[in-house]
Amino acid sequence: MDTEAQNRSKDLVLPGSKQDLAQQISCLGPTKYYICGYFAAFTNIATTFPIQKALFRQQLYGLKTLEAVRQLKQDGFRLLYRGILPPLLQKTTTVALMFGLYEDFSCLLKRTTDGPELLTRSVSAVLAGTAEATLTPFERVQTLLQDRRHHRRFSNTFDAFKALKAYGFREYYRGLVPILLRNGPSNALFFALRGPIKESLPEATTYSTNVLNDFICGGCLGSMLGIMFYPINVVKARMQSQVGGEFQTFTKVFMTIWRERDGKLSNVMRGVHLNYHRSILSWGIINATYEILLKLI
Repeated sequence: MDTEAQNRSKDLVLPGSKQDLAQQISCLGPTKYYICGYFAAFTNIATTFPIQKALFRQQLYGLKTLEAVRQLKQDGFRLLYRGILPPLLQKTTTVALMFGLYEDFSCLLKRTTDGPELLTRSVSAVLAGTAEATLTPFERVQTLLQDRRHHRRFSNTFDAFKALKAYGFREYYRGLVPILLRNGPSNALFFALRGPIKESLPEATTYSTNVLNDFICGGCLGSMLGIMFYPINVVKARMQSQVGGEFQTFTKVFMTIWRERDGKLSNVMRGVHLNYHRSILSWGIINATYEILLKLI
């Protein structure tokens, strides 16, 4: 009887401790989400970097599209892909974290809380976006290398990182606030709407139409979020183009831009139409490539 009771006792303890712990651990670490996110972002950056560079010039200087393209032509093809290394390092890693951490946080919160699924997934998305912000230095250096005023000052990515070191660790994270304001909410909206948008599309009956639906879903979301958060990116570009000097608040920088552009939202939003088309292409590629790789791995 005592032996039988002990066995029953062990059986009761095991599901509540070791088995649950094992399940929680197994929930973490499916690296396929990180791998798929990484290569989806790599494909996107290699394809759309010239468009992003023209868009950046519009955000920073308030140029019209043709003027931004003319600047790139004047710079020459040799400088067209100047600054691509930071976004390759930063974007591939952030998108990998975006998808991977979102899945990990969602899994953990589902097992440890009893909140509504929409809430747990939203919190997971915001946490993933906040974690992405640790890679701000790459976005910072990318901004400097794309700004033509710094072409002679910084020869490459490593040179820019080395030069910023003289200004202290904080200089690497200039522009962190707009990145935090952008990443968390945009992630939450992306993951909340991705499923419903795809379900609203015509049912895919072939592999190619399924890929097309994923592209449309990602493109629609990317363009919508790109428009919503465009003013934040304008402020971020201005803040991160500065080297040294005062760390101005988000509000102060925005008001400076607002006054410089005659207090017109249309002037602040210059480049948004190019960003709209780039976002359709970028997030269409990311979402479709991610889903393709997810099925292959």
